[in-house]
Order: sequence, then structure tokens, then C-alpha cells
Amino acid sequence: MQRMMIFTQILICAIVNKVLSFECDISQEVCETSLNIEHQLTMMHPTEKAVYPKNGKLYRYDVTNTKDAAEITIDDVITADGWETARLVVVANGTMPGPPIIVYEGQTVIVHVTNHLKSEDVTIHWHGLPQEGSPYMDGVPFLSQCPISTGQTFIYKFIASHKGTYWYHSHVGSQRSKGLFGAFIIRERKPVEIEEHILTIQEWNHDWDSDMEDARMVFGGYDNPHSGLINGKGRFWDSHNNTHNEAPLEIFTVKQGNKYRFRIIGVGALYPWTISIDGHKITVVASDGFDVEPQIADSVIINAGERYDVIIDADQPVGNYWIRAKTLESNRNTSVEAILHYQGALDSEPLSTPRTCSDTDKCLVVNCFFTYYPQNEFTICLPVDKLKHKSDNDQAPKVIQGKFTEYFLNFAFPGKSFTPGSVNGRRFISPTKIALANPKDMDYPCDNTECDEQKICTCTYSLNLKHGDTVQMVFLNMGSGKGWAHPIHMHGHTFYVLKMGYAQYDNRTGEMIGENKDIDCRGGVAKNESFCNDATWSNSSWVNGNIPDLELKKPVRKDTIIVPSGGYVVTRIVADNPGVWFMHCHIELHANDGMAIIINESHANHPSPPQNFPRCHSFQEYDSTITQRPEDDDLFEINVQTENCQGRIRTIHSKPLQPIGCVCDTPTTAPMIYEKDQHLPREDRWNRPLRMTSILIQHLTGNQTEMTRKQ
Repeated sequence: MQRMMIFTQILICAIVNKVLSFECDISQEVCETSLNIEHQLTMMHPTEKAVYPKNGKLYRYDVTNTKDAAEITIDDVITADGWETARLVVVANGTMPGPPIIVYEGQTVIVHVTNHLKSEDVTIHWHGLPQEGSPYMDGVPFLSQCPISTGQTFIYKFIASHKGTYWYHSHVGSQRSKGLFGAFIIRERKPVEIEEHILTIQEWNHDWDSDMEDARMVFGGYDNPHSGLINGKGRFWDSHNNTHNEAPLEIFTVKQGNKYRFRIIGVGALYPWTISIDGHKITVVASDGFDVEPQIADSVIINAGERYDVIIDADQPVGNYWIRAKTLESNRNTSVEAILHYQGALDSEPLSTPRTCSDTDKCLVVNCFFTYYPQNEFTICLPVDKLKHKSDNDQAPKVIQGKFTEYFLNFAFPGKSFTPGSVNGRRFISPTKIALANPKDMDYPCDNTECDEQKICTCTYSLNLKHGDTVQMVFLNMGSGKGWAHPIHMHGHTFYVLKMGYAQYDNRTGEMIGENKDIDCRGGVAKNESFCNDATWSNSSWVNGNIPDLELKKPVRKDTIIVPSGGYVVTRIVADNPGVWFMHCHIELHANDGMAIIINESHANHPSPPQNFPRCHSFQEYDSTITQRPEDDDLFEINVQTENCQGRIRTIHSKPLQPIGCVCDTPTTAPMIYEKDQHLPREDRWNRPLRMTSILIQHLTGNQTEMTRKQ
């Protein structure tokens, strides 16, 4: 009762006061909060209605003399880039970004997510959290859960497992770029030593949302973003007149002489960003939640889905300094600024300038996805695989004979007239039921005759990993469909980054001149024509983990990695986290177009769904001559070990959807059908042979088997 009262207070606070953050007490074992998902409009105040920007402040729409007018509180308005025509956004608890959720290692986290949207489903993914033991909480629709429909509430419950910078976001369609995201921070169970700031970075289109952008791209149309946003704030610049609309910017306050940890989160949907601070070096200390040996740099590149922790030393004269971010685009840049404000400085915009790089004093950039900047930019690249894990006790998984597998996965746009986003030429289509509960029962399996070296197919592409195996995945971006640089995110794991292979570049211009030669794309055609759907190493001696120059002792760990165009990334995991995990490009348009794959890991060890877990599936026409037929969609699997069955069994439902029996995947004797006895303990309920009326039972051995009850 006391816990319910506390949660009710939190819920009321979230609805009425638009909670800006939730921080759990370090002494608590259970942390409970709520996210209310709703539509809001940009540049609208709840009581003052429409607002407009002037000199970094907001005013009511009908104010003409701002000198004598009352300012509108910025925290009550989703300003975005200050464009005065309102845009519809999807947000959590009324803010963009949503409220940061800050917890401590080992705490049990409970988040009540309620969908107040009128026309859309929603789920929340906890980006970077492995969800060990809680795969049903991963938040991917039709993989780990049913989408949360209008008016419904879903309670996420999981353990905050490893300290670091993470985030949450919608995993439905384009809702992430519509504003549904927020920081999720796990701290060590000790007092904070360095004051922290959270910085989210994204691009922004103030005219339409990502669904419109996706639809336009189908017909060859695309508009560059208008602006960038830091913590949901930015300015629209008129490039013709080099002026901006004076919208308010995010301000980070520091005290001279102190150090600060900035937790930078790439919440955007498309572009990589370079981030720097005038007059200040940054020290990279962590990436994707794992510490690295400190690396001093001038700037860091962050891609969609990535996180970097950097330390800033406030060692400059008291004043205001620009925090600058710009995209890495060809022939143009989208930019955004925020303000580093020293305590005691005037309330005015900075006059600072960025550092000038020179031949004798070059700048250093961390996390390049190319080898060289143009020679005249005097900038050195440090790719992420050159960072070192801070720990000496977390080496790469070893290659063990009989327990090692290697996969080549090409994230690209191969094809001729039809070039969808795909992995190995397979355009991903989502299942229509919860794959974690039915991993062997996909609606759209990949047909080997349709999915070939030089073919494109549409299916639910999956890899089946054996429990305990060391799995090496080589992410590619090669062949005729190469392009962009794809930030690949793996759910359920942080992988070890052993090596990155880059395309061939001109060291004077920085331009690509050829693909990396380590990979054989095969396909029976020239490399630039190959779809690269069935790649391998060009040097056959590299198989079984024998690749030269791997970082095995202190590899950096990531859950999101940029795969360079024309190149590759070598990663490893141990298949020790049973579940069905999504892996996809974190560019929203690419993922929605099918650049994704399922990892079906340790199938025999999958946990049972939580009690009363929702089920969902398509309704399809069936043969009316069969009076009792269990629908495939109504099969749920649970782990048991009985006298006659060890491993996985599937419950079978009759037409009224009442459980009447199960099929044993790994019977200790001949395959049998068992009926459920509610009067026995749960683990012993399936030992009695089933007697049943004429009923069609599938998935015993992949064939159809008919059993008849003795009347």
C-alpha cells in the first residue's frame, strides 16, 4: 500500500508539473516512476498559447513591445528550433527530450508507460541495457512485446545492470524522431564525484515529421534538416542572410576550477555530429556505457544511437563559450549551438571562436568513420577501435574449437531497380506475433531460393545462436549497395570491437577511391556489381578468428558502432543472454526500410513470458471444416523439465483459446502430446498423455500431425 501511494504521488507529479527528471534515491532497492506518452505542439504554452522568440527569450504571440512585456517560462514550452508554426510531436511527460531517469547499479527499475496518443501504438526500448533475464522488457513491438495501444499501460521491470550513459526511446515507426526519447543514466552505488550534464543531439525538420520524410523518399524526394537541437533547443538560420530567429538555446552552467562530466547522447535519426567547445579540450572517458582509457581530443563524432562521456575542465577565464555541433554532410552542414556559461559571467551570448587547426598544431577528432580529413583541414582522425578499454580484466572472448561461429552481415542497399535497406540482401519484415514467445514460428521465413547471392528478398531474417558459443560478427557496408555510414545497434549485448577496416582514401582530398580489399563479396560478378550477400575473407587463412591486428586484450565495448562505407567492423560476443534480440541500423529511415535482423539466442534457455503477458497476432481466414484448431499465434513456449520432456514445450490452445496441451521439442522418449493438469505443481503439469478430439497440431517436427481423442 505504501509503495502504491508513493507511485501515485509520482504519477500525479508527472501529469501536473511536467517532471523534468526522475532520480532514484541511492539507498532504495526498487525505483518506480512513470512515462505518459502524448502529443504536444512546439512553440505553444499551456496557458499563454502561441509564443515567439526574441533575444533568446519567449513572448506571448500578441506582444509587440518586448522591453516591457513579461517573458514566458522556457521550461513550459517545447521550443525546438523556434519556428513559429507549431509542429506536432510525440513526447513523454510533456517534454522533449523526455525526463531523464537516473538510477543506481543493481536497483530494480519499474516504469509505468501509458499511451495517451489517439491514433498510435507505442513501445519503449531501453537503449544499451542488455536486459539479462528480462528479454520481454526490451521494448520492440512483435519481438519482445505487443505494442501498447491507445489507453493501455505497460509496466517495464528490469535490473539496472551496469553503470553508464544509456537512453530510452520509442521503437515504433518514426516516433523517436518525433520527440519520444530521454536519457537513462545508471550511476555507481556511491556519491557522485564529478558534477554531470546531459547533452542530447539531433537534427530537426520543423515542417513535417519523419513519416512524411519516409513517404517522400519513396518518390525520390528529400529535404535536408532545417536545424539541429541540443536538449530540444536550437535556432533556425536563414542561410541566405546569415541570420537566425533568436530562439533560446540550452545553457550549461559551470564553476571555474571544477571538472564536469558531459554525457552526450546521439538521439538523432540520420546524421553524425561533430561536437566541440570553444577554448576547451575534451577528454573522452566512456563510450556506450563502458569506460575507456582517457583520450584528450578537440572534438568527438557521435552517430545516431551512440553515447560518449567526456570530461570538461572549466579552466578558462570566467565568461560564455559556444558549444558547437555540426553534421558531416557533403557540401553543406547543419549546425546547432549551446552555451557553456561560467558562474559570474554576464547573461549574454558568447563571443568565442573555434580553435584554428594548423599544419604545426593539428586538431584531433575521435570516432572518425573514414581515414583522412582533407589535407588542408589539418585534422587527425582517431577511430573508435583505437580507444582502449579501461579495464584489464575484460578481454575479448576466445576462439574455442567447436564453440566458435562467424557471420558476415552486409548492411547496405543492394539491388538494381529495387534497392531497399537490407542485411545480406534480405529486407526485414516484422513478425506479427511476439517472436520471443514463438522464435521458430515466423510469419515470413527467408526462402533460400528467393534469397540468393545476387537477389533481394523480403523476410524475417534471423540468426540462431547456440548458448555459450563465441560469435564473431563482421559488419559490412560493401558491394553495389554501399553508401552512407551505418550506425549498427545490437540489442541484448555490448559487443567487443576488435578491428575496423576502412575503404581506400586519398590522403590529400579525403575522398574514397576504392573499397577495402580484405573482403571477398563473391556473387560471381565484379566487386562493384556484387550485392555482397554472401561475403567472406579474401584471405582464407583469416577464418576461425585468425585475422591479423585484432585488439584482443583491451577492446572497446559498444552496443552501437559506425560501419564505414566500403569497410567493415569485426565484433565478438558470447551467446550467454537468452532472448530474441533486434539488430538494425539506427538511422531511422534505413531501419524502417528493412535494414535489420533478429538474433535468436540460446533458444532452449528462453525464459517464460511474465504472468498475464499480453498476446497479439494477425487474424487470418482458416478452414471452417476443422471444428477445433489451435492457431499458431496461440502457441506460447515455457521452460520445463519433466519426466518425459526436457527443454522447451509449447502450449496448445483449443478454439476457445483454453490451454489443453503441449508439444515437446526435445522429448526423452518418442514425441508425445501432453495434457495440462491444473491440480499438479506447475513443473509437473505436463506429464499425462493428452486425449483430445480431432485437432490439428503443428510444429512437432515441422510436419502436420493429427491426433484423435478416444471417446
